[in-house]
Amino acid sequence: MKKFSGACLLLVLLGAIPACSNVKAPVTARQGPDRQEVPVITSDTARQASDSARHTVSKGETLYSIAWRYGHDYKSLAAWNRIKPPFTIYPGQVIKLIPVRKSRALQPPPVEKKQPVKPDRPAALTRETTPTTTAGIRWQWPARGKLLKSSTPTAKKGISIGGRTGQKIVAAATGTVVYSGSGLRGYGNLIIIKHNETYLSAYAHNRDLIVREGETVKGGQQISTMGVDGKGAPVLHFEIRKNGQPVDPLGQLPRT
Repeated sequence: MKKFSGACLLLVLLGAIPACSNVKAPVTARQGPDRQEVPVITSDTARQASDSARHTVSKGETLYSIAWRYGHDYKSLAAWNRIKPPFTIYPGQVIKLIPVRKSRALQPPPVEKKQPVKPDRPAALTRETTPTTTAGIRWQWPARGKLLKSSTPTAKKGISIGGRTGQKIVAAATGTVVYSGSGLRGYGNLIIIKHNETYLSAYAHNRDLIVREGETVKGGQQISTMGVDGKGAPVLHFEIRKNGQPVDPLGQLPRT
C-alpha cells in the first residue's frame, strides 16, 4: 500500500511540471533610482562638432585676431592646426577651433595634478609686485580720459576711456604688433600687441592706425588716434588678455 501511494505521488508531481514550466519569474530592475545613464558621444557626433567649429581665413586676418575673436589662446590654435612660428596663415585656409581627438569617442580631459603651493615668506613681498608690473611687463595707460560705462558686447572684456577724436593712443607696454585692421566686428579699427608668450593687449575704435603688423613698439609710443564707437562717441576700448582670456585692465594699470 505504501509503494502504491508513493508511486501515485510521483505521478502527480511529474504531471505538475509542464504546467509550471510556462510560468516566468518576475524580472527585478537592478538599477537604483539615483543611477543615471551616461550619454556616449560617438565619433559621428565628434565629427559634426569638429566641422561646425571651423573658421575660414579672410584677407587681412591673422592667427592672433582669429584667436581674439573666439576667445582662444593663439598658441592653442597653432597647436590644433599644426601652424608653426611665425604663425603665417592664408585667405581661404580653414582653421580648426577645437582640438582634434583621435579616439572614437570624446573622453573627459585629464585631471591636472596641482603642485603643492609653497607659502611665500613675508620678505618676498616687495615693491615689484605693484599692479604696474606683471610678468616683467610694465603697464601704462594707453590714453588720457575718463572711464566710461558701456553696454556694448565687448564692455565686459575691458575698459572704455573717453576723450576727443584724434587724441593720441599709445602702447600700454612694449611689444610686437600682431594685428592692425578692421576685421573684428564690434571693434572698429583694431590694434593687437603681443607683449610676451602670455599677454596681449588690444586697442579698439581707432581713427588712424599708425603702426603695422610685425612692427616692434615701446611702451608709451603712439600707435593710433582715437576714433568713435558705434554710437559716434569718441572712445578707446582697451583690453588685456592672458592666455586668450580677458583680465581686468584696472588690475594691471597704474592707479592714477
